Amino acid sequence: MRFEHTAVVDAASEVVFALTQNYSARLKWDPFLREAVLLDGATEPGVGVRAWCVARSGIGMETEYVSFKPPRVAAVKMTRGPKVLETFGGTWEFTPVDGGRTKVTFRYQLRARPRWLAWLIEPAARWWFSRETRMRVVALAKAIGDRVVAD
Repeated sequence: MRFEHTAVVDAASEVVFALTQNYSARLKWDPFLREAVLLDGATEPGVGVRAWCVARSGIGMETEYVSFKPPRVAAVKMTRGPKVLETFGGTWEFTPVDGGRTKVTFRYQLRARPRWLAWLIEPAARWWFSRETRMRVVALAKAIGDRVVAD
């Protein structure tokens, strides 16, 4: 199951990318999280770096960066998380657009478990994650100081 949300913000991709990948500033703009830290002494994200994030709801997930190409793409996969998720991955893309603006796309995919119950769990998970993702892109646009133009 896949879903995504986008916003166009009034800042260069370098600025937007840097803000989203700065774990010391993450909780200032990201309404989804109540905790976000890099693990194993890492001071900045990069391929192979692991992070621990806890949602406002209390659900925690450890992820590992599988792609990190500033200022265009950051992607993670779940390495440890809630029992209801078999797999989870996310990609954040930052595409320059006219006038020094940036199109931000937050894209996620997940698979629920147990598989025999996925027909019930995945639509609910999609609704919840999709709603939270929409709020995140809107919050990011506001943090940049932009009027919000989000899907």
